[in-house]
Amino acid sequence: MSNKQSYYIQSDLLFLLFLFICVSLISIYNAQQLPQYGGENFVLKQCVWFAAGIVGAAVIQFVDLEQLFKASIYIYGLGILVLIVLLISPDSIAREIHGTKSWFTLPGLSIQPAEFTKITTVLFLAAVITKHKKKYEVSNLGSDTFLLFKIIFVTAIPVFFILLQPDFGTSMVYVFIAGLMVLLSGIDWKIILSLILAVSIILGGAVGFIVKFPSLAEEYIGLDPYQIDRVMTWINPTEQDSDDTYHFDLSVLALGSGQLFGKGMDSLEVETPEAHTDFIFSVIGESFGFLGTSVVIFLYFLLLYKLVTLGLYSSRYSLFGSFLSFGYLGIILIHAFQNIGMTIGIMPITGIPLLLISYGGSSVLATMVGFGVIYRVAVENSIQRSYLF
Repeated sequence: MSNKQSYYIQSDLLFLLFLFICVSLISIYNAQQLPQYGGENFVLKQCVWFAAGIVGAAVIQFVDLEQLFKASIYIYGLGILVLIVLLISPDSIAREIHGTKSWFTLPGLSIQPAEFTKITTVLFLAAVITKHKKKYEVSNLGSDTFLLFKIIFVTAIPVFFILLQPDFGTSMVYVFIAGLMVLLSGIDWKIILSLILAVSIILGGAVGFIVKFPSLAEEYIGLDPYQIDRVMTWINPTEQDSDDTYHFDLSVLALGSGQLFGKGMDSLEVETPEAHTDFIFSVIGESFGFLGTSVVIFLYFLLLYKLVTLGLYSSRYSLFGSFLSFGYLGIILIHAFQNIGMTIGIMPITGIPLLLISYGGSSVLATMVGFGVIYRVAVENSIQRSYLF
C-alpha cells in the first residue's frame, strides 16, 4: 500500500464506526421485536441510512479543508435558508409532528434540517474562530469580546429559527456547542466566567420560575404544558402523576430489569415508547444489562478521546481542523450525555437521539457527514505528519 493510499485508511476511526454500527443494528433489532412496532423492519432502513451516510462521508474525502474553509459561509447560509423554507412551507410537505414543524415530510421520507445545520454551524464557527485568531494574533479584552459576540451571533441565527418550530431540545444542543467553542477559543477567562455566571443565573431562575409558577411560565415564557411537566418530572419525579412520569418510569424499569447481564436477544418485556429512537439506551440496558450499557459508554469515551487528541494534533497544522474536531466532539458529547441522562433521570426528557446508535434518517446522515469531515481532518493530519517526518 502506497503512502498516499495509507493516508485515507484511518483504522482507529473506521474501527470505532464499525463498532457503533454493530451496536446500533443489534439494539434496533431488539427494539423492533416489541409488539408496538408490528414487525416493522427498522434494521433494514437503518442499514440504508448508514450506507447513504458512508457514501456521503466518502465523497467529502475529495474536498480538502482549505476548500471547506472557503465555502463554510455559503454552506452555513444554505443551512439557514433551509430552516426558513421549512417554516414557510405548506403542510403538504412540512406538516407538524408532535406539535413541531421540524421535518420535511415527503412521500416515504422525512428529513429534519436542524440535524444538518448542526454540522453547517460547526463548520462556520470553526472558520470564524480561525479567521479571528489569524487576524488578532495578540488578543486583548476587546478582541476577545468581539470573538464572543461573533460566536453568539452565528449560533443565535439557527437557534432562533429552530425555536420557531418550536424545538427547544435541539436548540439547546446548539447552545452547548457554542459554549464549548467559546471555552476552547482562547477567550479571556474573565469574560468566560462572567458569561457562565450570567447563564447560570438565567437558567437557574428560569427553572425556579417554572417549578414555582408553572401556569405563569406557560403564559409568559410560552412553554407548552408537556414541557413544564418534563421539567417538573426531572426536578421531583416522585411527586408527579403517573401519566407525567410514564416515559421515565418505563425507561428506569427497562434498565433495572436488565440487571448485570441483561435478558439477551429477543427477550424484551418492557414496552418503552420510542424504544428504537429516543430510548434505545433503555433497550440496551434491558437486553444486555449493566455490562452492555457500560460497553456503550466506553465506546463513546473512546470516540471522544479520539476527537480530543485529533483536535490537539490538528492545532499544529490547521486551526480550522482543530475547531472542527472540537465542534463535532460537542455534538457527540451533548447528545450522549442528554440522551443517556434522560433515561436514568438526571436530565429532563427531550427528543434528542443517541447519535450513531438510535434509529433515524436525518440524525444518521448528518452524523455521518460530520464524521466524514472529521475523517478528512485526520487524513490531512497524516499527510502533514509525513511531510515533517
